[in-house]
Amino acid sequence: MFKSDLSKLCVHTITTKPWDLEKAIEKYVSNGIQGISIWRDAIEGKELSFVRSTLERNEMKVVSLVRGGFFTGENLDSRKMSIQDNLKAIEDAAKIGAEMLVLVCGATPGQSLEKSRTQIRDAIEELLPFAENNNVKLAIEPLHPMYADSRSAINTLYQANNLVEYFDSAYVGIALDVYHVWWDPDLEREIIRCGEKNNLFAFHLCDWRVPTRDMLNDRTVMGQGIIDIQEIINFVKNAGYSGYHEVEIFSEQYWSTDQDKYLDIIIKSYLSYTY
Repeated sequence: MFKSDLSKLCVHTITTKPWDLEKAIEKYVSNGIQGISIWRDAIEGKELSFVRSTLERNEMKVVSLVRGGFFTGENLDSRKMSIQDNLKAIEDAAKIGAEMLVLVCGATPGQSLEKSRTQIRDAIEELLPFAENNNVKLAIEPLHPMYADSRSAINTLYQANNLVEYFDSAYVGIALDVYHVWWDPDLEREIIRCGEKNNLFAFHLCDWRVPTRDMLNDRTVMGQGIIDIQEIINFVKNAGYSGYHEVEIFSEQYWSTDQDKYLDIIIKSYLSYTY
C-alpha cells in the first residue's frame, strides 16, 4: 500500500472494471484512495440510498457520475429519449452525492458536426435548470477527433470553452482528459482560459500507448505512453485547478490482469508526478 499523498487521487470505477462497486470501494479505501468517480453501469440495479450510505461510511468523495450526454441524432424521438436519460443521470448523481455529471456529448454519422453541436447546445440548455435544482454540475468533456464520427462533435478544448462560455453558468464547465487533448497546439492557452473563467471542473489522467491497438480500450498507465503528463499537470496547476486528479483508463490488457497489482502500478505512477 502507498499512502504518501493520495489526498487528491480519484479513480474511476471503469479503470478497475472487473471489480464491482463494493469491491472497488473496499480496495480504494484500503490503499488510501478517498476519491471515486462512478460509472453508471456500476450502480445499475442498485438501491442508491444504500450506495450513498456505503460511500459515506467509507468516507469516499464522489467526484463525478460518468457519463451523460449523447445528445445528437437525426430523429427527434431519439433526442427526447436522450434528454430523459440525462435527467435520470442528474437525479442519480444527486442521490449518490456526486457533484457533477460528465458529458460525452455525442455525434451522429451522416449528420454535420455543426448540426450535432447545435443539438448538443440545445440539449444542455434544456437540462441546465434541472441540474441547478439538483446541485449537480455538467462537465463537458472534449473528445479526441478520432471520436468525431459517433461519440462527440466537441473535439477541442477551444470548442468546449466556447460552449461553456455560451451558458455562463457555474453549473456548466469542462472535464479535461489528457488522452483527448494532449496533441492540441493551443492546449496551454485554452487551459489558461478555463482557469480565467473558473470553468475547469475535472482533470482525467491516463496515457497514450504506442502503437495503440484499439481506439477505445487500449489506454495505459501514466508514464507508459507518449503524453507529457507533467507538462499538462503544470498547465492545469498554473490555471488554478485544485480539484481531484482522476485516473480513468480503458484497457483490455489491464482488465485481464490482477487488479490489486494493477492498482499498485497506478498508485506508484501517480506518486511519481508533482501536482
